[in-house]
Amino acid sequence: MLLIPLSLLVTWLASIASPTLAATAGSFADGGDTQISAMMMFLGNEQKVYILDKAEGNAAQVAGHPAWGAVWDINTHQAETMDVKTNVFCASGMHLPNGSWVTFGGNGAVGRGGKIGSQLNPDGYSASWDSEYQDFDGAKAIRLLNPCSDSDNFNSAKCQWFDDPTVLSMQRRRWYSSAEPLGDGSLVIIGGFVNGGYINRNYPNTDPQFEGGAAENTFEFFPSKGDAQPFQFLVKTSGLNAYVHTFLMSSGKLFVQANVSTVLWDAASNQETPLPDMPHNVVRVYPASGAVAMLPLVPENNYQQTILFCGGTDMPDEAWGDYAKPAINTWEYPASKDCQRITPEPANGSPAYEQDDDMLEGRTMGQFIILPDGKLLVVNGGLNGTAGYSQSTGQTLTYGEMPFGESLASGPVGTPALYDPKAPKGQRWSNAGFQTSNIARLYHSSALLLPDGSVMIAGSNPNVDVNLTTVFPTTYKAEIFYPPYFKASTRPVVTGVPKTISYGGDPFDLTISSDSYSGSANEAAESATVVLQRGGFTTHAMNMGQRLLQLNNTFTVHDDGSITLHVAQAPPNSNIFQPGPALLFVTIHGIPSNGTLLIVGNGQMGAQPVLAASVLPDSVRSATATGSANGSNPSNTNNNTNSASSSHTGAIIGGVVAAIAGIAIIGALIGIVLARRRREAGRASVPLMGHSGLPGAASALGPRGMRNSDSSAFVPLQQDNSSHAWNASSVSLTSPYRDDLGTGARSSGMGMSMEYDPYASTPMQPAHSQQRF
Repeated sequence: MLLIPLSLLVTWLASIASPTLAATAGSFADGGDTQISAMMMFLGNEQKVYILDKAEGNAAQVAGHPAWGAVWDINTHQAETMDVKTNVFCASGMHLPNGSWVTFGGNGAVGRGGKIGSQLNPDGYSASWDSEYQDFDGAKAIRLLNPCSDSDNFNSAKCQWFDDPTVLSMQRRRWYSSAEPLGDGSLVIIGGFVNGGYINRNYPNTDPQFEGGAAENTFEFFPSKGDAQPFQFLVKTSGLNAYVHTFLMSSGKLFVQANVSTVLWDAASNQETPLPDMPHNVVRVYPASGAVAMLPLVPENNYQQTILFCGGTDMPDEAWGDYAKPAINTWEYPASKDCQRITPEPANGSPAYEQDDDMLEGRTMGQFIILPDGKLLVVNGGLNGTAGYSQSTGQTLTYGEMPFGESLASGPVGTPALYDPKAPKGQRWSNAGFQTSNIARLYHSSALLLPDGSVMIAGSNPNVDVNLTTVFPTTYKAEIFYPPYFKASTRPVVTGVPKTISYGGDPFDLTISSDSYSGSANEAAESATVVLQRGGFTTHAMNMGQRLLQLNNTFTVHDDGSITLHVAQAPPNSNIFQPGPALLFVTIHGIPSNGTLLIVGNGQMGAQPVLAASVLPDSVRSATATGSANGSNPSNTNNNTNSASSSHTGAIIGGVVAAIAGIAIIGALIGIVLARRRREAGRASVPLMGHSGLPGAASALGPRGMRNSDSSAFVPLQQDNSSHAWNASSVSLTSPYRDDLGTGARSSGMGMSMEYDPYASTPMQPAHSQQRF
């Protein structure tokens, strides 16, 4: 019989234990290696987080090339690489009504050192493919993913990314675009760079609408609702309009903020209503990258929508420079600590910015995470500078003189801070008892809420390609931060969570066991809240689509100490909380349960069924009932390490994806897009034209060298002020993308039926034609 030494047995047992079985409130824990630097993340289900990176020289390999896709397991903290075909560098993304996810755009193909790829597009300023990194041009790509769980076969194509712009693509090249879901589950995609740069303008800015073909100041829809249309607000905010902050309002209009301007926008009619400018000249969009979030939507104020802006920078306009680089040494310029609130559609009066409490310190690239207790956690960022990277500025002319490598920020802020929107003014910020991370989380960092209520923090890579030796290196290490409610020794245990939530309709019941709390059952029931939380698509210090909605509830306290919560469905207005996946949490005395993933709405694209608002029974109390837990109320506990419930590990919403035909909806979406384009075109379908199947021959020339005009950031973009020579509307019948052709129907979007399954398509191959300078 083989005897295992006790020390080895203990080590082995520790290695297989859930990493969240023990947690210290306010602390950081090791989150493992993400394999790729986490530029983008989203929660796929209760088991998996999906991660995306730009195409770069990561050591992790997949399909014979560096990986820039991965899936991270919430319970083991282990990551596995995934194959993504196109360069997803600085894309946008969003959920779909059935729980699938989609990403939009990115950058052209790049190779080693971020140089332009080996196979140029006809414009000569971007590449369609690179022979070393084997990435395709992602600037028009629409990528789809159906999240899978451990019970699925991850080797199946239907658990992998569908990524083929010859089959499915946007009308325009979009880098740093924004995406926001509408009340019917469709998405609006806003703005972006054509090929990119530091900010979205030339200087002097004599062509704010087009920037010589470098700016994409338009919007389009997914599924398509017609041709891409100019958005005048983007012209007004020229330069500082990347990743515009966009929130759907209850009216169906969108609140949009960029540069220092604000607008309420009806996307259907493309009508704008100007709102007040941002006070104090503080910019919050990329690359200022302030922390921005919608405050929790709660019944007590009839789900009034208020947006909170914190941090960013008040650099003067001339300091921002242009596509090539900033005009000043940004790392010497302090970030703002200013915070502002605005309610775009107030019940009474006119919208106006309201001064809020300053942050505890200035932050650029700070990121808000809405916690299930209704508070907002800000993580990551720096004390000085901006997002972006560069190899020079207007004041520092050579890379060798750059004090922080390519980083345009300095002074990493490693201590999170907590904002309480219900606290009195002057008392809303705190960080007492929070540890400070020693990992710099600057440009290309990300964070999101996990189902157990902890916060995953990952990424940071202010470098054009992988650099492990610079001041702020490419970072693969993830961390888990445990908010203050992890000091509770007991968490609510909830049963009866439905698989779907409707807009209005009959209420549903949840049961809270008596061992979920201590003390008076009546007090526990009165403290109970039920919330839906969607973490959104996280990138560049923002979480597109992030919202928290509190559902109305009453309760019945039973003599055995158990509590039944009678819970209203979502308000009968899908604009308040758009259809799609969300976590349901129940809190007792501010301590959340584990979140359970469900679907809000009917899981389909289109107008959502709306019923009358839920009518709840009166609350019923018990004179004698108490909870049987020991110290579940945080006021009865201390800050020492306590046992915390592990992450909920149930399979994704009990087969909801299968029940609503997760893959079928993707095929149907493509069919809808194509059918609309066929109707709009008013002409016969033409055959789908994709890449030639012939292999691409590598050019004898090396990668295109750095610009001789400067050696600034975003080397892959080769973006000069000579962008006036660009021809963004060149039509090619052999490259993977199709331009508008003046009809609203691209030839790449024709000839497919409603039943088309993108996962069965032929994989992309590099085109045989190429051009080199």
